[in-house]
Amino acid sequence: MKLAETVTFGGSGLERAAHLRADTAALSAYRTDAASQAIVFWRGKPLIRRGARDALARLSMSEHIIASRASEAIFLGLENGCAIFAHDLSDWQPSGVDEEALGAFFDPSEQRHPDLPQSDVFAELRANMTRLTPRDAELAASARALYSWHASHRFCAKCGGASEMSMAGWQRGCGACGGQHFPRTDPVVIMLITHENSVLMGRSPGWPEGMYSLLAGFVEPGETLEAAVRREVLEEAGITVGQVDYLASQPWPFPNSLMFGCKGAALDTDITIDPVEIEDAIWVSREEMMLSFAGENPKILPARKGAIAHFILKHWLSDRLE
Repeated sequence: MKLAETVTFGGSGLERAAHLRADTAALSAYRTDAASQAIVFWRGKPLIRRGARDALARLSMSEHIIASRASEAIFLGLENGCAIFAHDLSDWQPSGVDEEALGAFFDPSEQRHPDLPQSDVFAELRANMTRLTPRDAELAASARALYSWHASHRFCAKCGGASEMSMAGWQRGCGACGGQHFPRTDPVVIMLITHENSVLMGRSPGWPEGMYSLLAGFVEPGETLEAAVRREVLEEAGITVGQVDYLASQPWPFPNSLMFGCKGAALDTDITIDPVEIEDAIWVSREEMMLSFAGENPKILPARKGAIAHFILKHWLSDRLE
């Protein structure tokens, strides 16, 4: 797919400079360099600078909320020769936090730190991902996924001992047994399954009314992407799939997935859903999907902008999948 890397979170070409992750002297110098910058997170929310065009807020490493713990910052890479770090501020306790909203599928709340400009807010990445430049989106996705991995892998999988961050945030080491652990990315297939002029859509329990998306599922050990597509569609909707082709991929930091977008040809159309997996599945014609994208379909909401499902469906509608 020629336009594959224009998907949200992909294609910015960040210079990750992995050779510097073990260079403690170079990293120490970068952490005190006036040209180095940091993006900041609070409970998985990036700090976004509101303006004519929203952007990730980039703070100097000398900013007092960062400088005292600069050694804890994750090194993300180089941009025009300058270092970019990520800093986690989740131990800050803002007042009046709606804990229920924070745990919702879509969190509309925003938090402002008293020591930062009023234009800077901690905001849910899902709701803001399409407003960011490709570079900002890649930085935010990388950092959010890394922080999620660190939060869920604080103990060694070999011996159970406490592990510590190493390699500038790209590894964890166990002081008890010497075990080394690396960031995990879960492969997920998401598939455009078509039959003649229609596409197969499904919805999970708890989704907003009218929200449907392409079927998706985790790739199992020992399984190819093509096999995963066929298995997931058969399990969830009872549809047999023939030819499967790869389209595009998308890092999806909610929390640590890599979405493999594929297209597949349905060999039959009779849907039998697995109610444990999904709540509903339907065939949607191209004309009905076009109405959905235009906001004129009373039954089906358009796929969320920024997600690879929206990306694939948009290119299917415009015949640009090749």
